[in-house]
Amino acid sequence: MESPSADLISLVLGTLRTDRAVTARFSLTAPWALRSEGVEGLLVRVCTGTPYWIQVDGQAAVHVQPGDIVMLPQGGPHVVASSPGLDTVPFRTLLQQHMRGAHGDHPLTFEHGAPGGEATELFSLHLWMPQHQGGSLLSWLPPLIVLRAADIATTRSLSLATQALVDETLSQRPGWQLATARMADLLLVHVLREHLHSGPADAQGWLNGVRDKAIGKALMQMHAHPELPWSLASLARVSHQSRTVFSERFLERMGTTPLRYLTSVRMGIARQQFLKGADDVWRVAQSVGYGSEKAFSRAFERWSGSTPSQCIKSRTIGTQMRRPEG
Repeated sequence: MESPSADLISLVLGTLRTDRAVTARFSLTAPWALRSEGVEGLLVRVCTGTPYWIQVDGQAAVHVQPGDIVMLPQGGPHVVASSPGLDTVPFRTLLQQHMRGAHGDHPLTFEHGAPGGEATELFSLHLWMPQHQGGSLLSWLPPLIVLRAADIATTRSLSLATQALVDETLSQRPGWQLATARMADLLLVHVLREHLHSGPADAQGWLNGVRDKAIGKALMQMHAHPELPWSLASLARVSHQSRTVFSERFLERMGTTPLRYLTSVRMGIARQQFLKGADDVWRVAQSVGYGSEKAFSRAFERWSGSTPSQCIKSRTIGTQMRRPEG
């Protein structure tokens, strides 16, 4: 039987679906250093050849080996380089030189660096998700996750599969974007599952909350039964703690309050129902624990910036990228 944390991860990840994706392959020869100001969405990268360095703004540089899987859940500003301390070239500059059409219409390839230098092949997936489908979960993850091929056997296999996928997309055969998006779903499940088991124990965020047995019980109930009339007191009872201890512990582990998290869960489920075709606002409101359509609509608009009717009408809110970089 799966552990409660495994059940919860399966439940949450089952709601995540990549909306669209674009691939890239960069042939880099040392010395080289590229600066990204960040992207809307998340990035997944693997490499072959010579190892490289990645440094997310405000953090120490991390050495990445061939076969490792790198994920930037929020697509934050960062530098990738053959060695630390080099002058950087903006990703945006190279994209403007080599991109065909709108960003996302075609896979991207370019060469950069000094002729004859040690070579690194960087394979990249840039993934978009509907704005709030996975937004809360991804925002609570660390800005950089690195899975080591030397530590986790399946990481190397998925790294090889990612390389093959990127190379396959370069031919732009029919369905390449859909295949990339579905592969991305598999990668998300793998990376988040492994991060739960191997990530730092003192980190704050969703995965750290899952690790906590008491908090995990409350999280599981919120995700499994969003229709129930949860209160701070009832959630504390599920976790077998007093309201004060539960509230403080939840905030410490998760970085947000229990009721704010509950609202995010409910609104995310509601939005998913709308995007899948539901158009009865009252029925959706009841399914996520609201006894008033008006109260639900107000909460949904505060959470998403759009009314339920606007979400139903568009079906595609939040899929546009603001900053096209790699």
